[in-house]
Amino acid sequence: MRQRNKPATAGPGKGENASKLKAGGASPLPVSVALCRALFACLITALTLAVPLVSQPLAQPNAAPGFHERLSEAAIERTKSIVIYNPQYFKIPYPGGDVPDHFGVCSDVIIRAYRSLGLDLQKEVHQKLGGDRNIAHRRVRVLRKLFARYGQSLTITKDPADYKPGDIVTYYIPEAIFSKDHIAIVTDKIGTSGAPMIVHNIGLGPKLDDDLFSWKITGHYRYGN
Repeated sequence: MRQRNKPATAGPGKGENASKLKAGGASPLPVSVALCRALFACLITALTLAVPLVSQPLAQPNAAPGFHERLSEAAIERTKSIVIYNPQYFKIPYPGGDVPDHFGVCSDVIIRAYRSLGLDLQKEVHQKLGGDRNIAHRRVRVLRKLFARYGQSLTITKDPADYKPGDIVTYYIPEAIFSKDHIAIVTDKIGTSGAPMIVHNIGLGPKLDDDLFSWKITGHYRYGN
């Protein structure tokens, strides 16, 4: 007799998977989503623990420039003016007197920079040291005396870091024609030498030069606030 073929045992085919899905069995897609969610949660937790809590106030915006920083800016502004070097004696008003705008010497750079910030060195010199109101404040040696007595007399060094914007530096220049005493204002600009640049008038009008250590320094001062 012909034997009946036994029905083949059902393997894990589409029919079985379909029945499992219908019965609520596990599916590869839900497992993957759950795993991703778990990994994401772990990552968020790790990042949260890695970032320290802020225990100090947030940084404040940069403060407005102080007096000496503004003095440096005022000195640099002077370099935009055309000034003929002229050491002539002028009779000028008091207080607030000045020689003609197109004339000036090294000290006039300092006088005009300070005056733009509301500090009149003509008046400062006359009230504290006396002398001729027309010329005393325009002499470097008189300004040195004023700055040393009523300001800060700072150490003379060869370290550029010791010279801050708005500092006053005086020099002795033996080869100078009109006066061997010279004066300049230190700025916040750094020259190729690595030292702060100065604004001064050495004969060609107010200039911004990399000459902080070009001559013998006779005084280093900080005046005004």
